[in-house]
Amino acid sequence: MKHPSLSGIANKAAKDKVYRFQNLIGLLTVEYLWWSWQFVNKKAASGVDRQDAYSYEENLLENIRALVSAVKEGRYRAKLVLRKYIPKLNGKLRPLGIPAIADKLLQVGVTKILETIYEQDFLGCSYGYRPNIGALDSIRDLSKALKSGRYHYVVEADIRSFFDKIDHDLLIKMLEQRIDDKPFLRLIRKWLKAGILETDGRVIQPQSGSPQGGIVSPMLANIYLHYVLDLWFEETVKAHCQGAAYLCRYADDFVCAFQYETDAEKFYNVLDKRLEKFGLEVAEEKTNLLRFSPIKCQDNGAFEFLGFEFRWGLSSRRKPVLKRRTSRKKYRASLANLQEWCRDNCRLPKKLLFNKLNSKLLGYYNYYGIQGNYKSLTNFLYQAKRVLFNVMNRRSQRRSYNWKGFAELLKVFKLEKPRICHNF
Repeated sequence: MKHPSLSGIANKAAKDKVYRFQNLIGLLTVEYLWWSWQFVNKKAASGVDRQDAYSYEENLLENIRALVSAVKEGRYRAKLVLRKYIPKLNGKLRPLGIPAIADKLLQVGVTKILETIYEQDFLGCSYGYRPNIGALDSIRDLSKALKSGRYHYVVEADIRSFFDKIDHDLLIKMLEQRIDDKPFLRLIRKWLKAGILETDGRVIQPQSGSPQGGIVSPMLANIYLHYVLDLWFEETVKAHCQGAAYLCRYADDFVCAFQYETDAEKFYNVLDKRLEKFGLEVAEEKTNLLRFSPIKCQDNGAFEFLGFEFRWGLSSRRKPVLKRRTSRKKYRASLANLQEWCRDNCRLPKKLLFNKLNSKLLGYYNYYGIQGNYKSLTNFLYQAKRVLFNVMNRRSQRRSYNWKGFAELLKVFKLEKPRICHNF
């Protein structure tokens, strides 16, 4: 559902690719932010002011009026961003920044405006953080491109600490190509410069980056990489390639496929120089050039993208076939998360426990259930049963089940079976 005031912006942005929008700050009215409130995640953690969405909603109209007044009169100041850390697959911690609820609402409103403009500009190779486009769309399209047989070399790449390295000044210059509204851009800069309250009480004043967890951050990240990578690849890299070239990007993870090895090598060698111009660097341990061809499959490498491992193999008729399965790293991480969840919830009533567990299994199948990945799903269910067996026997001091008794339990409280949800 699009706000009426955004429809005209979308049409203008689509018709005139160089038009610079003015008075966008004027769109941030009480009525507009009231409409934007529906997109605020009401269950998200509260920021530094400890005010959650439900308490803010008790006096929503008054709060929005005060917020709009502060913005219009130039009194608005972004509150500190609350830092939280969540574990990553490699054992490290991922920093998140949680804005205060009023800042979240304002960021939602601004994000919808930016989305309306830039959805007319973003290229088809960009999949992350866009409406009605998701990770599985990128897996589908990447698979289709590789299956075409046109590409024989792949560069898999990842940008190191991307959200922490975005250059504020360069980002504003990028935004200025489409936006001629200084108060609107100052609003965005305030969020970029907002202090970060660390867990130890220190306040950090960021010189670069846009905190993960901020509502507007994914949108700004996409705009940054649209200019840094997407347009460059489309307009410059392809023009210098002797053969076909293809880019698939989801946020800061991307895969490039090339027809010829020389083209792949040239791109691989200039990629770090291109990123350096914008304050970025490749994560060398996650960036590789490999042969990936349906011809002589045994000489190929394999790569991972968005939780899937891609490799060429042979069918039962000895013909090349693109094979995809859950990456081993994601498989182990998902199993570890399931084990932790089962331990935390093992004392729930059995009916509730199995209902919640089945919801988790269905979520796993809905993402990883692509054609050719059934064996991996089956293995995951098998390991999930073993995890459940162990935790069910910890519900009391005495051992509750042997394997025969556990099998009888599963006849009463059935677990969802693996299913292929996506035939691509």
